Amino acid sequence: MLDKAGQNVLPGEMGIAEQERDGVLLRRAAKGDEDAFALLYRRHQAALYRFALRMTGSAWAAEEIVQDIFMTLMRDPKKYDAERGTLGAFLYGVGRNRIMKYLERLPREVSLEEKNEDGSGGGIVLQDVFTPGMWAEQRERREQVRAAVLELPTEFREAVVLCELEEMSYEEAAQTAGCPIGTIRSRLHRGRALLLAKLEMLRDVPRRATAAR
Repeated sequence: MLDKAGQNVLPGEMGIAEQERDGVLLRRAAKGDEDAFALLYRRHQAALYRFALRMTGSAWAAEEIVQDIFMTLMRDPKKYDAERGTLGAFLYGVGRNRIMKYLERLPREVSLEEKNEDGSGGGIVLQDVFTPGMWAEQRERREQVRAAVLELPTEFREAVVLCELEEMSYEEAAQTAGCPIGTIRSRLHRGRALLLAKLEMLRDVPRRATAAR
């Protein structure tokens, strides 16, 4: 494997080098280096925002959560321990805590079957039709998936978002969620089943409407 300078590196060294660069940038940012902070922000902001958006379904909440993550990092950079993992994993952990607090404050009166609000995360649906006449249908299907993901119970939603949408390994997802790998596997299995059941229900709606005409 080659690094950005074209030199040979062993598998895993790229991740180690990235972690070291994050650590250096964090130390510089903690001393008031605004450029270092800006680079850290650009490096991690997009993934954190995507995770928060897919978990909350709210762009406003996702922006607030990401801002809070980086404010927390700068207020107390010593909370990050490089021996326990990468800075990215640490930031995901902080973000997860903020997301869970946000979700706990939401009303809980709408059930999985009844709820219908916008979200994000259509990446797990394969789209293989690209003719102009099918764009409206594609968009509707994406919206259905986004809504269905958002409607999953929190622990199952988190497993689906981390493993399917963020494409984390079981180990990475377990570290982020703070639970054993077996728990992540179980939650992902259950989340997939619920998601497929919800999408099948949505597909049956137009069929029943057509049959009734």
